[in-house]
Amino acid sequence: MAFSSEIIAWYNLNKRDLPWRHTQDPYVIWLSEVILQQTRVEQGLPYFHRFLSRYPDVTSFAEAPEDEILLHWQGLGYYSRARNMHRAAKTVVAEYAGIFPARYDDLIKLKGVGEYTAAAIASFAGNEAKAVVDGNVFRTLARYFGIDAPINSSKGKKLFLALAQELLEVTQPGIYNQAVMEFGAMQCKPKNPDCATCVLQLDCKARREGRVAQLPVKIKSKPSRNRYFNYFVMVDGDRILMNKRGRGDIWENLYELPLIETPYQMETHELASTPAVVACFGATAALRLLAGPVKHVLSHQNLFAQFIAVHVNGGIGDKKMKWGYVFIKDLGTLAKPKLIYSFLKDYMFE
Repeated sequence: MAFSSEIIAWYNLNKRDLPWRHTQDPYVIWLSEVILQQTRVEQGLPYFHRFLSRYPDVTSFAEAPEDEILLHWQGLGYYSRARNMHRAAKTVVAEYAGIFPARYDDLIKLKGVGEYTAAAIASFAGNEAKAVVDGNVFRTLARYFGIDAPINSSKGKKLFLALAQELLEVTQPGIYNQAVMEFGAMQCKPKNPDCATCVLQLDCKARREGRVAQLPVKIKSKPSRNRYFNYFVMVDGDRILMNKRGRGDIWENLYELPLIETPYQMETHELASTPAVVACFGATAALRLLAGPVKHVLSHQNLFAQFIAVHVNGGIGDKKMKWGYVFIKDLGTLAKPKLIYSFLKDYMFE
């Protein structure tokens, strides 16, 4: 089909020279694909090199402590991806004798590997005829064919996947998949695409109909909920009080400052008299605002965080077993959310 041949020809002339394009090792391709999910190539490249250097094969990845994996992942966000990678690596070692699979049917069983990632690895590493459909592909196909079906609806996903599979160049599926993804990333961009230089402009339905900016269609998600985080900075000489988050919420197993969440943003004088603060620090604790509120946006959540210095006469109440002091010099060895890392860096605790 003209679409496929044009896309491949464009790719051969314009593709970026990226390290994972010089290998068919499914482990290396898996690293790149997961790291680059919801991450720009420029941001993801240093992480890719760091992980490949530190963990040259899936066995070394699987044997690393989770805290170490999370520390190397720090700054990328979506920490569940790192935890899922660790679990997937352990599965490969246990069930595939440490040989990373390249078949779609095996890949799709791994933790954190969905249809897109499995298709990408299978086609890039094994030349399996599986079409990839990521945001770049959705956008390119929606515009070229003038498709109004929402890309985040069940009907839309099925439609686009079927179309992508129909367009797949079966003699070189890996090259075609990389080409259409690259085309969406570099040419058919979300905003202000350069339609005047596009090799597909004559047959692009969205361009002919003046609907480039309206496609693809996406159903609006539910409004994000707001959460109000109060972080307490408590320093004792060369130590600082920290907390390791548990399961069941954001930032599982990452380190943060002692946290008390409130239903709305409170001033320090109001916060000091709340039952939670009194229980932790006592009724005479002196609070002083250091920074914030700082807005930190996550998927479906807006965090409003403020950082508060606290001076306590006596102990730290019933939170003593949950929170613990760490040496300030060791903060760099702890995996932390970007929000916490940035604060500690700004205030020269790290």
